[in-house]
Amino acid sequence: MEKNGHTATYDEVQKLHPLYFNIVKKRYWWFAISLIIMIPGIISLFMQGLNLGIDFKGGTMLDVTFKKAVSQAAITDTMKSVGLEGPVQLSNGDTAALIRTVALEEGKRSELLTALETKVGEYDKTNIKEDKVGPAMGQELTRNAIYALIIAMGMMIIYITVRFQFVFAISGILALLHDVLVVVGIFSLFQWEIDSTFVAAILTIVGYSINDTVIIFDRIRENEAKMKRSDTYEDMVDKSIWQTMRRSINTVVTVLIALLSVFILGGESTRMFSLAMLIGVFTGAYSSIFIASQILLEVKDHMKKPREVARRSALKP
Repeated sequence: MEKNGHTATYDEVQKLHPLYFNIVKKRYWWFAISLIIMIPGIISLFMQGLNLGIDFKGGTMLDVTFKKAVSQAAITDTMKSVGLEGPVQLSNGDTAALIRTVALEEGKRSELLTALETKVGEYDKTNIKEDKVGPAMGQELTRNAIYALIIAMGMMIIYITVRFQFVFAISGILALLHDVLVVVGIFSLFQWEIDSTFVAAILTIVGYSINDTVIIFDRIRENEAKMKRSDTYEDMVDKSIWQTMRRSINTVVTVLIALLSVFILGGESTRMFSLAMLIGVFTGAYSSIFIASQILLEVKDHMKKPREVARRSALKP
C-alpha cells in the first residue's frame, strides 16, 4: 500500500486489519492442519483407491429422446429400480437424456428401457443411440489427465522462475500439489465417483490456486526490494500476505457463491464437478494464504543456512 510514494510499514498494515494475527509465526500450525487433512486421504488412496466412473473404467452410454420433458430424479430412480446407477445429463428442453452406466448386456439394456418407458415416459424407439466405452479408452483418459497435469505444472515452474525466482516456483508447485492431494484424497475417502469432468475441475483448481499465489508472491517481491536493515524477512512476508488479504477473500467468496449455486441448482450432471471445484477453490485460497508463502519462507531459510556456514568458515583465520 503506497500513498504519495510512502510505503506502508508493517505496523501500519497491522492497524488496517482489525482481525490481524501473525500468520507467518504460526506456520507450523498451518502445516499441521494440512497434514491432518491430507494423511487420511493419502491412506485411503493406497487402501481403496478412487471410485472411477465409466469414463475411466468403461461402460455404456445411452442417448434416449423422450416425447415430453422428464426429470433427472425420475430417470435416476428408475435406474436404481433395476439395479443400475450412473450420471444422467438432460438437454434439448429436458427431453433428451444421456445415461451413463456400467456395460449393459442385451437383457439388462431391454430391462432398463422398459422401466424407463413405464416409469418415466414414452421415448423415440427409432432414435436410441448407444456407445460402449472400453477400459482401454479409460486408461488413455487417465494417462492424458496425468500428462496434462504434469505439463501444466511444468509450464508454471518455467513461468514463475522467469517472473520471480526458482525458489518461488518450487514453493508454488508444492502448494499446488497440496491442493490436488486434498481434493483427490477427499474424493477417495468418501468414495465419490469421478468422471472426465473431475479432470477438468482439477486443472481449473490448479489454475485458480496458482493465480492467487502469484498475486501474493508479487507483493512479496515488491516488498523484498524495499526492505530496510531493521526489517526481517518473516515480517515482510506477513505484511505482504495481509496487504493482499482483502483481495484474496473477496475473490474466493465470489467464486464459492457461484459454485454453490451450480452445486445446488445445476442438477446431477454437474454435481461432482461443482463439488470438486468447491473443495478445490477453498483449499486453493487456504494454500495461497497459509501454505505457499510459508513454504517459500522455509525454503529460503534452509538455503540461507549453508551460505552462512560457508561465510563463517571463510572468515576463520
